[in-house]
Amino acid sequence: MAAYASIFGRDPEETYRQVDASGRTAEADGPALVQLLYEEAIRALRTAAWATENQQYAMKSDKLTRATAILFALESGLDFDSGGDVAVTLSRLYNGARNSIVAASLGNDPAPFRNVASTLAEIAEAWRTVRSG
Repeated sequence: MAAYASIFGRDPEETYRQVDASGRTAEADGPALVQLLYEEAIRALRTAAWATENQQYAMKSDKLTRATAILFALESGLDFDSGGDVAVTLSRLYNGARNSIVAASLGNDPAPFRNVASTLAEIAEAWRTVRSG
């Protein structure tokens, strides 16, 4: 069992989530992948807020690192040539979100993490609407 834990981690739920996300990522087209990234960033930020409230600092750090990396990935995927003003606006938003996360990461207030998650959830919903319409 120790070998299992060292390979897959100690948290079975997180392991399942990673395997599920990996499977969905492998099958996702560009727009679906962006949707998955939003979902993962929102989940990470909401978990970081919970961890902050419950003094689970290692979890908080892990989730904030994940959310920040996802925001970098979203920004690096922007096409400034074709995206025009929308790409510039999203780049500013992702940068601002990262700055908010980093600034709040040393404190004990979960609100900034929830605020960024809410903003990303609004964008994700708009993205979902555009994709289905």
